[in-house]
Amino acid sequence: MESSGQDHGALTNPDLAPTTPAQRTWGRWHFASLWVGMAVCIPTYMLASSLIEAGMSAWQAIGTVALGNVIVLIPMLLNAHAGARYGIPFPVFARASFGVLGANVPALLRALVACGWFGIQTWLGGSALHQLGRALWSGIDTLPAVLPDSLGLSTGQALGFGLFWLINVYFIWNGTEAIKWLELLAAPFLIVVGLLLLLWAWNGAGGFGPILSQPSRFANNREFLAVFFPSLTAMVGFWATLSLNIPDFTRFARSQKDQMIGQSIALPTIMTLFAFIGVAVTSATPILFNGETIWDPVVLLGRVGGPLVTVLAMLALSVATLSTNIAANVVSPANDFSNLAPRRIGYRAGGMITAVLGILIMPWKLVALPDAYIFKWLIGYSALLGPIGGILIADYFLLRKRELDLDGLYRRGGPYEYARGFNPAALVALIIAVLPSAPGFLREIAPARFSAISAPWTDLYHYAWFVGFGVAAVVYLVLMRLPGRSGGNELRPAHSRGGSAGKRSDTH
Repeated sequence: MESSGQDHGALTNPDLAPTTPAQRTWGRWHFASLWVGMAVCIPTYMLASSLIEAGMSAWQAIGTVALGNVIVLIPMLLNAHAGARYGIPFPVFARASFGVLGANVPALLRALVACGWFGIQTWLGGSALHQLGRALWSGIDTLPAVLPDSLGLSTGQALGFGLFWLINVYFIWNGTEAIKWLELLAAPFLIVVGLLLLLWAWNGAGGFGPILSQPSRFANNREFLAVFFPSLTAMVGFWATLSLNIPDFTRFARSQKDQMIGQSIALPTIMTLFAFIGVAVTSATPILFNGETIWDPVVLLGRVGGPLVTVLAMLALSVATLSTNIAANVVSPANDFSNLAPRRIGYRAGGMITAVLGILIMPWKLVALPDAYIFKWLIGYSALLGPIGGILIADYFLLRKRELDLDGLYRRGGPYEYARGFNPAALVALIIAVLPSAPGFLREIAPARFSAISAPWTDLYHYAWFVGFGVAAVVYLVLMRLPGRSGGNELRPAHSRGGSAGKRSDTH
């Protein structure tokens, strides 16, 4: 980057700096493998089954998952563009619209969601290791209690959780190259395991059982749509996190074509395939287990066969959960926390902050909350992340026409300084876009306390990601176009200011 007389050190470190040509080693199959590794996990397996429990037929549930992932692929590819073109991570990309300091607002919101997901995935992976321990040594469940009863954890569960947490820390410490080879090794293995599970269900049950053929429980289209739209929002919300921080990965892409093809091939197809596997295998369980329907793959695989099968199955689930957790829930918050204090926090330190917070939220209690997965967790955080996505995309594509001043993203007093490092237009747009979903969210989490909130607000909340995305984009563009705005030079294209690095990676 060019010298501008300003101190760049306060806004950068080796983990936030633009990637060099030598670092751009990810081809299309790396991105495809990345999505296989992230999509093949326990929550994906259970996505469609949770929709069936809400009343959908199997095909309605699978279709909803497929449509949601086709929709979220669009902002995914749009936000990915800046990472591949300029070699910058998500928090640096956000500086263009939120300001060089204001970018910490969307970065921290994204990071806190990732910490929640990290804890959940680590708990699920630890549960698989606990099941593995039970298959190898039945005495694990009789170990004396060493933790306070208030935590609600047995010693065996704590050992599984702690061991899986340490495995995650190993990959955090070894950085993104370790993630790349983990995903390349895990992806084909995970697909094979899923297909073998599907074959087992087909062979053992003589077909996929009653669930694939049973109709939905809705009396009419109105009842179906009342569940479909919030469920669709939740499906988009499932990867709304990655649709923001995808530049953290595409900054290592060899070209735009590589990242676009790799993501387009893998994301919607693998999510739909694994949702189908989850439904189809679950449909066989009533036949194989005397009428008992088993939705949880950890429980199911623990009962499929003898100790050897259980050991192999739990290892497969552990690999699946690990590959998802590291890629989806560590890379982003590590960069986001690093952006908060680049001189003091690097990628490793940011990753360790994520890992520690993942324990402190006590994820075993979070996932135990009844009826919380879709309407409270997925839709709830999509009300925050949708507006951020709307602002980023409106700023980059509509306002700046994909031109950024790369040097300016890393210095104070430059084109993205706005008002002491914060862009009021972005912050106001974010707040305005979140407000319509707030009443419905309050009604959802505490219906008795907020019973006075009327149904229209609850209905609006069910479209939280879409409403937030659209409102934020429109409000941001209007505010940025107001006459007399200070700092108008930030809208001039990069090449007019000698932004030498601005276009370097579109085709190389």
